[in-house]
Amino acid sequence: MFASLPDAAGPQVAVTVDGKTVAVPPGASVAAALLLAGAVPSRTTAVSAAPRAPYCMMGVCFECLVEIDGVAERQACMVTAAEGMRVRRTPRSSSIERS
Repeated sequence: MFASLPDAAGPQVAVTVDGKTVAVPPGASVAAALLLAGAVPSRTTAVSAAPRAPYCMMGVCFECLVEIDGVAERQACMVTAAEGMRVRRTPRSSSIERS
């Protein structure tokens, strides 16, 4: 679905997304790594389990929440991908009980 631009060839950073290694250009966000890995949706909503994925890519919408190196609920678009980083999609954000 998404691919790096041809001129993005050169040094790459290896990030693991749900056990799959993805190479991204240095300086790319974790959200970009998710999209390159085809890891969409990245989470589901707490109330209706609706699928969500990176949307605004600038930290406003909170649709790209994932677990990064064991820390849950991180905004993937606000974190720069680093060599060896482990990213895990969160199937569901914290549940909300309906009355």
